[in-house]
Amino acid sequence: MTEAFVVGSGPNGLSAAVVLARAGVKVTVLEAADTIGGGTRTEELTVPGVLHDVCSAVHPMGVGSPFLRGLKGIEWLWPEVDLAHPLEGQQPGVLLRSLDDTVAGLGRDGAAWRRLFGPIANSFEALNEDILRPSLNIPHHPVALARFGLRAFAPATAVARRWKGDQARALFAGVAAHSFRPLTSPGSAAIGMALTTAGHAFGWPVAKGGSRSITDAMAAELLELGGTIETGVTVTSLRDLDGIVMLDLAPANAANVIGERLPVRVRRAYRAYRHGPGAFKVDLAVEGGIPWRDEACRKAGTVHLGGTIEQVAASERDINAGRMPKSPFVLVAQQYLADPSRSRGDVHPVWSYAHVPAGWTGNATEVVLDQIERFAPGTRERIVGRSTRSTSELQAYNANYLGGDVVTGRNDLRQVVSRPRFTARPYSTGVPGVFLCSAATPPGGGVHGMCGVNAAAAALRDLRD
Repeated sequence: MTEAFVVGSGPNGLSAAVVLARAGVKVTVLEAADTIGGGTRTEELTVPGVLHDVCSAVHPMGVGSPFLRGLKGIEWLWPEVDLAHPLEGQQPGVLLRSLDDTVAGLGRDGAAWRRLFGPIANSFEALNEDILRPSLNIPHHPVALARFGLRAFAPATAVARRWKGDQARALFAGVAAHSFRPLTSPGSAAIGMALTTAGHAFGWPVAKGGSRSITDAMAAELLELGGTIETGVTVTSLRDLDGIVMLDLAPANAANVIGERLPVRVRRAYRAYRHGPGAFKVDLAVEGGIPWRDEACRKAGTVHLGGTIEQVAASERDINAGRMPKSPFVLVAQQYLADPSRSRGDVHPVWSYAHVPAGWTGNATEVVLDQIERFAPGTRERIVGRSTRSTSELQAYNANYLGGDVVTGRNDLRQVVSRPRFTARPYSTGVPGVFLCSAATPPGGGVHGMCGVNAAAAALRDLRD
C-alpha cells in the first residue's frame, strides 16, 4: 500500500501524515471541521486583532519534541517567568528555566528541589526519548528512566512531602494537577515530574503567532511532500479508504468508524477506555493585562490558581468524584508576554480554563473570574471581551474531547501504562493497515506529535514486513 488516509488533523494526525509522506507514501488528510489543527488552533475569539489559542497554549513538551524540532516554521518564544503559583499572604512559588534561580527563590526548600530535579533535568534530553516512546518497550536509557520512574509512579502528595514550605509544595501540586487526577492517587506525580523537569530543561515557551503556527508548519511540509488536506469531510466508516488508514480519534470514535471489522477484543477495550474530568474554557480580552498582586505573576507565561497543595488536592478530588468544587483549579496563560503580536494595542488575550467534572453542564465563568480576582483584584473592571466553552461545547469543537476531556483519556496508573489497551502494539487496531494515532495512544496528551510519529512508524514497519 503506497497511499494513506489520515482521519483528523490534530497535531498527531498531521505528524503521522508527515512521517508517512517522508517515506514516499501518498497521503490525504481528512478533517471534519472547516479548519485544520485540532487542539492547535488560534482564532480571534473576543476582540478583532486579539489572538487566542483555542485549546493548547503553552508547550514545554513541544519544544523538546524530537519531531517538532525538525520542522521549519515554528519559532519558540519564552516569557521572563515560566510559571507562577500565587498564594494568599505569602510569596508565590515560581518555576524558572534556570534551576539555580528556581532553587534560590524556594528558600529552605531549594536544596531539596535541586536534589529531586537537578539530576533528571541534566539527563532529560536523553530521558525524553524514552518518555515519548511506547510504554511497553526496552528503554534506550534505563538508568535515567528508572530514576525518573521511582518518583513518577508515586502519588504527587507523597513526592511533595520532601518540601516543608507552601511555595514548593503548591508549585509542584499545580504542575501535577495537569494530570486531572486526585493528587493522592498512585502515578499522579508522573506528569508533574515530566513537566517540571521539561521546564528546567527547555522552559515553558509559546509558539510565535499562536499554536496554529505548529499546525501551519506541519501542513506546509506535508503539502511540500505532495500530500493533500481536505476539510469539511466527516468520516463515518472505512468505506472508500483504500490504503493505510491513520485514525486521530478517541478509541470509542475509532470503534464507530471501523465498525464490524474491528476484532471483538479490541472493540471491547476501546469501548472500555476511560476518559477523565472535563475543562471549562474562558478566554478574556483584558485592557492593560491582569493586575496580579505578585510581580512574578505579572511576568509569568503560565499562572496556576488553586492555593495550597491541600486546596489543589481537594479540588482535584472533587472533580474526579463528580462534584464541582467551589474553588476549582484554574490554569491561566498570558502568551502575549512572550509574543506581543497576539495583542491589539493595550488589549491583551488571557487564556484560562477550570478543571470541572466530566460532562458538567454548569457555567463556570464567574467561578473562574472569582479565582482570578482572588489573586488579582480588579480584573473584572479591565475585561473588554470574553468567550467561553463548556464541556459539551468543547466536545462539539473536537469530538475527541468526550465530556470536555481535553487530554483524551484518564491518566490513572493503569491507563498511562496500557493506553489505549494492554498490548505491545498500542497503535494497531487489529485490522490490517488501520492504526490509531491520537492522544489516546502513547505517550499521551500534549502537543508533541509523537503519538502520530510512533503510529506512522508502526504502519511503515508493517508495510516492510
